[in-house]
Amino acid sequence: MARHAQALASCAPWRDAERDIEMSRLVGYGANRDDRRRAALHQERDAIAAPAPEGPTGWGGGFYQNGEVLHKKRPRMPGTPAKAPVDWEGIAGDVRSDCALLHLRQPTVGDFTSHDTHPFRLRRWLFAHTGTIDRFEAVRDTLAGSLPDFLLRNVRGKTDSELLFHTLLSFLHDAGQLGRPDVDPAAVVGAIRTGVALVDRLVAEVQGEPAVLNLMLTNGRHFFALRRGAPLGWVERRGLFDPPEDLVPPSSGAQTLRYVMAASGPAAANAWVELPEGAILEVDRDLVASVHGA
Repeated sequence: MARHAQALASCAPWRDAERDIEMSRLVGYGANRDDRRRAALHQERDAIAAPAPEGPTGWGGGFYQNGEVLHKKRPRMPGTPAKAPVDWEGIAGDVRSDCALLHLRQPTVGDFTSHDTHPFRLRRWLFAHTGTIDRFEAVRDTLAGSLPDFLLRNVRGKTDSELLFHTLLSFLHDAGQLGRPDVDPAAVVGAIRTGVALVDRLVAEVQGEPAVLNLMLTNGRHFFALRRGAPLGWVERRGLFDPPEDLVPPSSGAQTLRYVMAASGPAAANAWVELPEGAILEVDRDLVASVHGA
Protein backbone atom coordinates (compact mmCIF):
# COMPACT_ATOMS: atom_id res chain seq x y z
CA MET A 1 0.00 0.00 0.00
CA ALA A 2 2.93 2.33 0.61
CA ARG A 3 3.64 2.84 -3.09
CA HIS A 4 0.18 4.44 -3.48
CA ALA A 5 0.26 6.69 -0.43
CA GLN A 6 1.87 9.70 -2.07
CA ALA A 7 -0.48 9.60 -5.06
CA LEU A 8 -3.52 9.39 -2.77
CA ALA A 9 -2.55 12.25 -0.48
CA SER A 10 -4.79 15.33 -0.65
CA CYS A 11 -7.31 13.67 -2.96
CA ALA A 12 -9.38 16.36 -4.62
CA PRO A 13 -13.19 16.21 -4.11
CA TRP A 14 -15.19 14.70 -6.91
CA ARG A 15 -17.28 17.10 -8.90
CA ASP A 16 -20.30 16.29 -11.01
CA ALA A 17 -18.85 15.33 -14.43
CA GLU A 18 -21.54 13.32 -16.18
CA ARG A 19 -20.52 12.63 -19.77
CA ASP A 20 -22.47 11.44 -22.75
CA ILE A 21 -21.91 7.66 -22.72
CA GLU A 22 -25.25 6.67 -24.22
CA MET A 23 -23.53 4.81 -27.04
CA SER A 24 -21.95 2.32 -24.64
CA ARG A 25 -23.61 -0.32 -22.53
CA LEU A 26 -22.48 -2.48 -19.62
CA VAL A 27 -24.39 -5.55 -18.39
CA GLY A 28 -23.59 -7.93 -15.52
CA TYR A 29 -25.44 -11.14 -14.69
CA GLY A 30 -25.32 -13.74 -11.93
CA ALA A 31 -27.72 -16.69 -11.53
CA ASN A 32 -28.27 -20.00 -9.79
CA ARG A 33 -28.48 -21.86 -13.13
CA ASP A 34 -26.23 -21.86 -16.19
CA ASP A 35 -28.90 -22.72 -18.79
CA ARG A 36 -31.29 -19.77 -18.70
CA ARG A 37 -29.17 -16.72 -19.50
CA ARG A 38 -30.76 -16.14 -22.92
CA ALA A 39 -34.20 -16.23 -21.28
CA ALA A 40 -33.08 -13.72 -18.64
CA LEU A 41 -31.60 -11.40 -21.27
CA HIS A 42 -34.85 -11.64 -23.24
CA GLN A 43 -36.88 -10.86 -20.15
CA GLU A 44 -34.80 -7.75 -19.39
CA ARG A 45 -34.44 -6.66 -23.01
CA ASP A 46 -36.04 -3.25 -22.51
CA ALA A 47 -33.70 -2.33 -19.66
CA ILE A 48 -30.47 -3.54 -21.28
CA ALA A 49 -31.15 -2.61 -24.90
CA ALA A 50 -28.04 -1.32 -26.61
CA PRO A 51 -28.27 1.67 -28.99
CA ALA A 52 -27.56 1.34 -32.70
CA PRO A 53 -23.88 2.12 -33.32
CA GLU A 54 -22.84 5.50 -34.67
CA GLY A 55 -19.41 4.85 -36.09
CA PRO A 56 -16.74 2.38 -34.98
CA THR A 57 -17.64 0.26 -32.00
CA GLY A 58 -17.14 -3.21 -30.59
CA TRP A 59 -18.69 -5.64 -28.15
CA GLY A 60 -17.29 -8.21 -25.79
CA GLY A 61 -18.45 -10.80 -23.30
CA GLY A 62 -16.84 -12.72 -20.48
CA PHE A 63 -18.34 -15.95 -19.11
CA TYR A 64 -17.62 -18.49 -16.39
CA GLN A 65 -18.11 -22.11 -17.43
CA ASN A 66 -16.95 -25.26 -15.63
CA GLY A 67 -14.31 -23.36 -13.73
CA GLU A 68 -12.96 -21.66 -16.86
CA VAL A 69 -13.18 -18.03 -17.97
CA LEU A 70 -14.30 -17.61 -21.59
CA HIS A 71 -14.01 -14.54 -23.80
CA LYS A 72 -15.91 -13.41 -26.89
CA LYS A 73 -14.80 -10.11 -28.45
CA ARG A 74 -15.79 -8.42 -31.71
CA PRO A 75 -14.21 -5.00 -32.37
CA ARG A 76 -15.71 -3.24 -35.41
CA MET A 77 -13.17 -1.33 -37.45
CA PRO A 78 -13.57 2.24 -38.76
CA GLY A 79 -15.29 2.25 -42.13
CA THR A 80 -17.48 -0.75 -41.37
CA PRO A 81 -21.10 0.08 -42.23
CA ALA A 82 -23.37 0.76 -39.27
CA LYS A 83 -25.44 -2.17 -38.10
CA ALA A 84 -28.56 -2.72 -36.05
CA PRO A 85 -28.32 -2.52 -32.24
CA VAL A 86 -26.33 -5.29 -30.61
CA ASP A 87 -28.42 -8.39 -29.93
CA TRP A 88 -27.41 -9.52 -26.44
CA GLU A 89 -29.55 -12.66 -26.68
CA GLY A 90 -27.80 -13.74 -29.85
CA ILE A 91 -24.32 -12.90 -28.54
CA ALA A 92 -24.57 -14.34 -25.05
CA GLY A 93 -27.39 -16.84 -25.22
CA ASP A 94 -25.44 -19.78 -26.64
CA VAL A 95 -22.92 -20.13 -23.78
CA ARG A 96 -23.95 -21.98 -20.62
CA SER A 97 -22.85 -19.80 -17.73
CA ASP A 98 -24.20 -18.60 -14.40
CA CYS A 99 -22.10 -15.42 -14.42
CA ALA A 100 -21.44 -13.09 -17.35
CA LEU A 101 -20.15 -9.59 -18.07
CA LEU A 102 -21.15 -7.91 -21.37
CA HIS A 103 -19.93 -4.63 -22.82
CA LEU A 104 -20.69 -2.50 -25.87
CA ARG A 105 -17.92 0.00 -26.54
CA GLN A 106 -17.93 3.36 -28.28
CA PRO A 107 -14.18 3.99 -28.09
CA THR A 108 -12.74 7.24 -26.78
CA VAL A 109 -9.29 5.89 -25.82
CA GLY A 110 -7.36 3.08 -27.52
CA ASP A 111 -7.62 1.27 -30.85
CA PHE A 112 -10.10 -1.05 -32.54
CA THR A 113 -8.44 -4.29 -31.46
CA SER A 114 -9.30 -7.20 -29.20
CA HIS A 115 -6.72 -5.95 -26.70
CA ASP A 116 -8.73 -2.73 -26.32
CA THR A 117 -12.17 -4.39 -26.23
CA HIS A 118 -13.82 -5.05 -22.87
CA PRO A 119 -14.11 -7.03 -20.69
CA PHE A 120 -10.51 -7.30 -19.54
CA ARG A 121 -9.27 -10.37 -17.70
CA LEU A 122 -6.59 -11.39 -15.21
CA ARG A 123 -6.79 -14.91 -13.79
CA ARG A 124 -10.45 -15.26 -12.70
CA TRP A 125 -11.16 -11.54 -12.59
CA LEU A 126 -13.19 -9.79 -15.30
CA PHE A 127 -13.68 -6.03 -15.57
CA ALA A 128 -15.51 -3.58 -17.84
CA HIS A 129 -16.07 0.17 -17.68
CA THR A 130 -18.02 2.92 -19.44
CA GLY A 131 -16.77 6.49 -19.46
CA THR A 132 -13.40 8.15 -19.96
CA ILE A 133 -10.59 9.22 -17.65
CA ASP A 134 -10.00 12.87 -18.54
CA ARG A 135 -6.42 13.86 -19.48
CA PHE A 136 -5.52 10.18 -19.53
CA GLU A 137 -2.32 10.68 -21.51
CA ALA A 138 -1.08 13.03 -18.79
CA VAL A 139 -1.65 10.50 -15.98
CA ARG A 140 -1.00 7.21 -17.80
CA ASP A 141 2.68 6.85 -16.86
CA THR A 142 2.12 7.74 -13.20
CA LEU A 143 -0.78 5.33 -12.93
CA ALA A 144 1.21 2.57 -14.64
CA GLY A 145 4.18 3.28 -12.40
CA SER A 146 2.09 2.49 -9.32
CA LEU A 147 1.54 -1.11 -10.49
CA PRO A 148 3.65 -4.08 -9.41
CA ASP A 149 5.59 -5.62 -12.31
CA PHE A 150 3.45 -8.75 -12.61
CA LEU A 151 0.34 -6.63 -13.18
CA LEU A 152 2.01 -4.13 -15.50
CA ARG A 153 3.20 -6.99 -17.73
CA ASN A 154 -0.42 -8.03 -18.23
CA VAL A 155 -1.47 -4.65 -19.69
CA ARG A 156 -1.75 -5.33 -23.42
CA GLY A 157 -3.78 -2.47 -24.85
CA LYS A 158 -3.94 1.32 -24.76
CA THR A 159 -7.19 2.04 -22.94
CA ASP A 160 -7.76 3.93 -19.72
CA SER A 161 -10.15 1.14 -18.72
CA GLU A 162 -7.54 -1.62 -18.80
CA LEU A 163 -5.13 0.43 -16.72
CA LEU A 164 -7.92 1.23 -14.26
CA PHE A 165 -8.66 -2.51 -13.98
CA HIS A 166 -5.06 -3.27 -13.09
CA THR A 167 -5.02 -0.41 -10.61
CA LEU A 168 -7.95 -1.97 -8.77
CA LEU A 169 -6.21 -5.36 -8.91
CA SER A 170 -3.12 -3.83 -7.33
CA PHE A 171 -5.17 -2.82 -4.30
CA LEU A 172 -6.74 -6.28 -4.17
CA HIS A 173 -3.21 -7.68 -4.21
CA ASP A 174 -2.21 -5.35 -1.35
CA ALA A 175 -5.21 -6.63 0.63
CA GLY A 176 -4.36 -10.30 -0.02
CA GLN A 177 -7.55 -10.84 -2.06
CA LEU A 178 -6.30 -11.21 -5.62
CA GLY A 179 -6.08 -15.01 -5.63
CA ARG A 180 -8.89 -15.81 -3.23
CA PRO A 181 -12.04 -17.34 -4.77
CA ASP A 182 -14.16 -16.26 -1.79
CA VAL A 183 -13.02 -12.71 -1.36
CA ASP A 184 -13.73 -10.40 1.55
CA PRO A 185 -16.40 -8.07 0.08
CA ALA A 186 -15.31 -5.19 2.29
CA ALA A 187 -11.78 -5.49 0.92
CA VAL A 188 -13.02 -5.43 -2.68
CA VAL A 189 -15.25 -2.41 -2.03
CA GLY A 190 -12.25 -0.74 -0.39
CA ALA A 191 -10.02 -1.54 -3.38
CA ILE A 192 -12.54 -0.03 -5.79
CA ARG A 193 -12.92 3.14 -3.75
CA THR A 194 -9.17 3.51 -3.22
CA GLY A 195 -8.44 2.94 -6.90
CA VAL A 196 -11.00 5.56 -7.92
CA ALA A 197 -9.59 7.99 -5.36
CA LEU A 198 -6.13 7.49 -6.86
CA VAL A 199 -7.43 8.25 -10.35
CA ASP A 200 -9.22 11.36 -9.05
CA ARG A 201 -6.06 12.56 -7.35
CA LEU A 202 -3.89 12.19 -10.45
CA VAL A 203 -6.48 13.75 -12.78
CA ALA A 204 -6.94 16.73 -10.44
CA GLU A 205 -3.18 17.32 -10.45
CA VAL A 206 -3.26 17.86 -14.23
CA GLN A 207 -6.42 20.02 -14.07
CA GLY A 208 -8.64 17.33 -15.57
CA GLU A 209 -12.32 16.73 -14.90
CA PRO A 210 -13.45 13.85 -12.61
CA ALA A 211 -13.97 10.70 -14.62
CA VAL A 212 -17.19 8.85 -15.27
CA LEU A 213 -16.36 5.49 -13.74
CA ASN A 214 -19.35 3.20 -14.10
CA LEU A 215 -17.65 -0.16 -13.76
CA MET A 216 -18.23 -3.85 -13.05
CA LEU A 217 -15.78 -6.31 -11.51
CA THR A 218 -16.27 -10.03 -10.85
CA ASN A 219 -14.36 -13.23 -10.15
CA GLY A 220 -17.31 -15.45 -11.03
CA ARG A 221 -18.41 -15.87 -7.42
CA HIS A 222 -18.70 -12.27 -6.26
CA PHE A 223 -19.86 -9.38 -8.42
CA PHE A 224 -19.43 -5.64 -7.86
CA ALA A 225 -20.78 -2.63 -9.79
CA LEU A 226 -19.95 1.03 -9.14
CA ARG A 227 -22.14 3.89 -10.35
CA ARG A 228 -20.16 7.09 -10.74
CA GLY A 229 -21.36 9.83 -13.07
CA ALA A 230 -24.01 8.12 -15.23
CA PRO A 231 -27.10 5.96 -14.70
CA LEU A 232 -26.72 2.34 -13.56
CA GLY A 233 -29.54 0.10 -12.35
CA TRP A 234 -30.14 -3.43 -11.17
CA VAL A 235 -32.88 -6.01 -10.68
CA GLU A 236 -33.34 -9.17 -8.62
CA ARG A 237 -35.68 -11.82 -10.06
CA ARG A 238 -37.14 -15.18 -9.13
CA GLY A 239 -38.64 -17.03 -12.08
CA LEU A 240 -39.50 -15.97 -15.62
CA PHE A 241 -42.58 -13.85 -16.28
CA ASP A 242 -41.76 -13.06 -19.94
CA PRO A 243 -39.78 -15.97 -21.42
CA PRO A 244 -38.92 -16.27 -25.14
CA GLU A 245 -41.46 -18.24 -27.16
CA ASP A 246 -38.99 -21.01 -28.01
CA LEU A 247 -37.84 -21.66 -24.45
CA VAL A 248 -37.60 -25.37 -23.68
CA PRO A 249 -39.53 -26.16 -20.46
CA PRO A 250 -37.35 -27.09 -17.49
CA SER A 251 -36.93 -30.71 -16.53
CA SER A 252 -38.94 -32.04 -13.60
CA GLY A 253 -37.45 -30.96 -10.29
CA ALA A 254 -35.26 -28.22 -11.80
CA GLN A 255 -34.46 -25.24 -9.62
CA THR A 256 -36.51 -22.12 -10.14
CA LEU A 257 -34.31 -19.57 -11.89
CA ARG A 258 -32.98 -16.82 -9.64
CA TYR A 259 -30.77 -14.04 -10.94
CA VAL A 260 -29.45 -10.55 -10.38
CA MET A 261 -28.75 -8.33 -13.38
CA ALA A 262 -27.18 -4.87 -13.49
CA ALA A 263 -26.81 -2.52 -16.45
CA SER A 264 -25.60 0.96 -17.28
CA GLY A 265 -27.95 3.36 -19.00
CA PRO A 266 -31.54 4.30 -18.17
CA ALA A 267 -33.24 1.17 -16.82
CA ALA A 268 -36.94 2.00 -16.73
CA ALA A 269 -38.20 -1.58 -16.96
CA ASN A 270 -40.41 -3.23 -14.38
CA ALA A 271 -38.81 -3.69 -10.93
CA TRP A 272 -35.43 -2.21 -11.88
CA VAL A 273 -33.84 -0.10 -9.15
CA GLU A 274 -31.51 2.81 -9.84
CA LEU A 275 -28.22 2.48 -7.96
CA PRO A 276 -27.49 5.72 -6.05
CA GLU A 277 -24.70 7.94 -7.29
CA GLY A 278 -21.38 6.81 -5.84
CA ALA A 279 -22.79 3.53 -4.50
CA ILE A 280 -21.41 0.03 -5.10
CA LEU A 281 -23.67 -2.97 -5.70
CA GLU A 282 -22.33 -6.25 -4.28
CA VAL A 283 -23.78 -9.64 -5.24
CA ASP A 284 -22.38 -12.64 -3.36
CA ARG A 285 -22.22 -16.29 -4.44
CA ASP A 286 -25.67 -16.90 -2.94
CA LEU A 287 -27.11 -14.07 -5.07
CA VAL A 288 -27.67 -11.87 -2.04
CA ALA A 289 -27.45 -8.25 -3.19
CA SER A 290 -26.18 -5.43 -0.98
CA VAL A 291 -25.69 -1.75 -1.72
CA HIS A 292 -22.71 0.07 -0.21
CA GLY A 293 -23.41 3.79 -0.06
CA ALA A 294 -21.13 6.51 -1.37
